[in-house]
Amino acid sequence: MGAVPKPSATIEFGRFTIVPQRRELLADGQPVELGGRAFDTLLALTDTCGRVLSKDELMRRVWPDQVVEEHNLHAQVSLLRKALGAERRLIRTVAGRGYLFTGEIRSTATTPAVALAMRATNIPEAVSELIGREAELRDAIDLVTKHRLVTLIGAGGIGKTRLGLEVARRLLPRFPDGVFVAELGLLSRPDLVPGTVATALSVGAGAVSREAIAAAVGSKQLLLLVDNCEHLIDAAAGVVEALLRVSPSAVVLATSREPLRVSGEYIHRVPPLAVPPEDNRDLKAVLSYAAVKLFVSRAQAAEPRYGTDVRVAAATAAICRHLDGIPLAIELAAARIAAFGVEPLASGLDDRFRLLSGGSRTALPRHQTLRATLDWSHDLLSEPERIVLRRLSVFAGSFTFEAAAAITATTDIARNDVVECVANLVAKSLVSAELAGSVASYRLLEMTRAYAREKLVETGEAAHFGRRHVEYYRSLFERAQTELETQSTAEWLAVYGRELDNVRAALDWAFAPGGDAALGVALTIAAVPLWIHRSHRFLLGECRSRVERALSALVASPDRDARRELQLQATLGWSLMYTTGPARETRNALVTAL
Repeated sequence: MGAVPKPSATIEFGRFTIVPQRRELLADGQPVELGGRAFDTLLALTDTCGRVLSKDELMRRVWPDQVVEEHNLHAQVSLLRKALGAERRLIRTVAGRGYLFTGEIRSTATTPAVALAMRATNIPEAVSELIGREAELRDAIDLVTKHRLVTLIGAGGIGKTRLGLEVARRLLPRFPDGVFVAELGLLSRPDLVPGTVATALSVGAGAVSREAIAAAVGSKQLLLLVDNCEHLIDAAAGVVEALLRVSPSAVVLATSREPLRVSGEYIHRVPPLAVPPEDNRDLKAVLSYAAVKLFVSRAQAAEPRYGTDVRVAAATAAICRHLDGIPLAIELAAARIAAFGVEPLASGLDDRFRLLSGGSRTALPRHQTLRATLDWSHDLLSEPERIVLRRLSVFAGSFTFEAAAAITATTDIARNDVVECVANLVAKSLVSAELAGSVASYRLLEMTRAYAREKLVETGEAAHFGRRHVEYYRSLFERAQTELETQSTAEWLAVYGRELDNVRAALDWAFAPGGDAALGVALTIAAVPLWIHRSHRFLLGECRSRVERALSALVASPDRDARRELQLQATLGWSLMYTTGPARETRNALVTAL
């Protein structure tokens, strides 16, 4: 972070040792989990041991060039006291003045425990705090301590590298022969992978074989982080497999958008950061979500005047939801605060690929804009996978494999090919699989869907697959009507209730210019029970507006089919027959409209 000057010597007090070079706090030689801000707070307090450090001075040292609220400092001091445990009173609060560190700094000599923590590594020091990943960090560390190969999997920009590096830093004391990172992101040829790994491990360089690397490592107890494997996946997998087979004490942590598929591999999927639900209006609760915490931190770094009142927090939450909780996208958005402000940025994110650019100059090129990140993933796909991905963009929310196959399969992509492509897109972190319940469902992150939608429009296929999407859900809900006669409402909703977003998207397409209003009317008729049996006043109001839209389309048509209108009336009367309360009010209004 560079917030607090880091002394070159170690700092010892009681049973604790601070290792500034590694940004670690050790208790009896074992690492203590501590965030970056809390560590900087500890360094500032020990640096001024014996005198009161005012709150203003402490905040200036921990958050240089940033304006932060005092509760942030209180939070870091609380974390420090918790980490110190029984020795928490070493940090005293001096009322009205600040904080005083009362511990005795005994020496700055290098002890065996410190030497353990300072062993060989090429892992770079953290330049910013890892925010919102406490659970993922804990889980990943647990996996790496139990298994010899762990791969962090996730979509582009999800934060796999940041998490992997932090795991490596935390585990340094556990590996006597060091912790190393081999960065593959800038490599363009698979034959460069062995040399890059060899250089990282200091066992050779140049054109070396994977067997030679494994032999050179031998029985060393080390951890190797192989970062950004996806574009050279076969070469990376070959080196890792050889190393694990020959070197019994070596452990490998990899980051990739898809698994290495090496024997013994354990997968840890890195999820998006948690975002607040749309109905959450509590300021304190909104600010507690990981995605919002990251945005606030980066926004304050970019624009010190950024504050978090209720309106700003609501706009911030909307931004984080719109960006699916993807850390890279959130950081890119926060960097634009100074230019646009929070609320205009929130309202302009439909053009996210233009707005979210201008990332770190030193980042990999694919991490400098949101579009570049998705271009990178798209370019690594096979042509059938690209075709299926762009066709899947017609779905809103979740979809089943049956729906995917019915809509995307054509003469150029057979149904069996869709099976393989969807599986590969899940493996490559472009489609999310949701395995709860008896039937698996799938989903595209909203950013991925918007990107794939652009590709569908570019190929001129949007109208064709938009129509197929409407036709599929019309047929689905026409069948669903008959099932409702033999199933309980709860059973019926368990199957069809999750399709509301797709019905909405299909109706929007059908009644838009260039759509097919007749298809929209048919789907409206079939889907009325879906709104009614969800039994929510908002959904009943939506049902009414959707029906009125369909009726308007029928009235405006010179070839209006009276039978279709009668069918609409019959369907409404049947589905609303047993409703009460708000549903009855909606029924009466609909009957009047008809």
